[in-house]
Amino acid sequence: MINYDEVSQKYKNMNIEVPTKDMIKTPEQIEGIRQAGIINNMVLDEVSKHIHQGMSTQDIDDIVYKKTIELGGIPAPLNYEGFPKSCCTSINDAVCHGIPSDKDILQNGDIINVDCTTIYKGYYADASRTFCIGNCSEETKRFVKVCKESLDLAVKNLKPYSRLRDIGYYIESYVKKHGYTVVHEIGGHGVGVGFHEDPFIYHYGRKNTGMVLFPGMVFTIEPMINEFSREVFLDADNEWTIYTMDGGLSCQFEYTVLLTETGVEILSK
Repeated sequence: MINYDEVSQKYKNMNIEVPTKDMIKTPEQIEGIRQAGIINNMVLDEVSKHIHQGMSTQDIDDIVYKKTIELGGIPAPLNYEGFPKSCCTSINDAVCHGIPSDKDILQNGDIINVDCTTIYKGYYADASRTFCIGNCSEETKRFVKVCKESLDLAVKNLKPYSRLRDIGYYIESYVKKHGYTVVHEIGGHGVGVGFHEDPFIYHYGRKNTGMVLFPGMVFTIEPMINEFSREVFLDADNEWTIYTMDGGLSCQFEYTVLLTETGVEILSK
């Protein structure tokens, strides 16, 4: 464990923002989040085994609910601020927070993001994966690949005492190089003791700016990458699902990560 007061003062003397003490997880909390992450991974693995053309997004939600309960967890999205389902299923131009439905049937060539958060013994872990359904075009597969690679690049460069906006710098630089855009309005977040905690994790930004990141911090990195314009809008009917403004594809991958004294540990992916 770091000496929080001593290390914080060092950075405050340089006029650099530091995390509040409650953003630093204790060893007990970290172990609890790690266990939640193991279950969350198993739930997403179960989805990976069964997802296919012709199934409904409600079928996916049923898999998530059943497997989470079977493993002793609780699906965190279910009834969270009124959200009616156990996971989010976002197809094609849906950026995030798609609501599972028996009316939404997966078609050949679709992409779908499945976002799961598990509560286990009071601790939370959060991750999502994007799946290509059937025979997706080469361009679609390239788009999904670049999204995943941008996240992996950010994690590869994540180090103790690096800066928060470095995360977004690596993501957006990589994505722009390949001709795509990053959604700015939605970001990652602290997680573990609660579903959504501070800090907000930007997926864009200038290098060497923002809060300094201390070992013991746990947060999600979850870039939402658009095929064309980064502009998005909220569905006025369900007040949850966010879509691309121009109807282009959107892709997302999400990890829960722990910053350690030596690097980073992915707790859920």
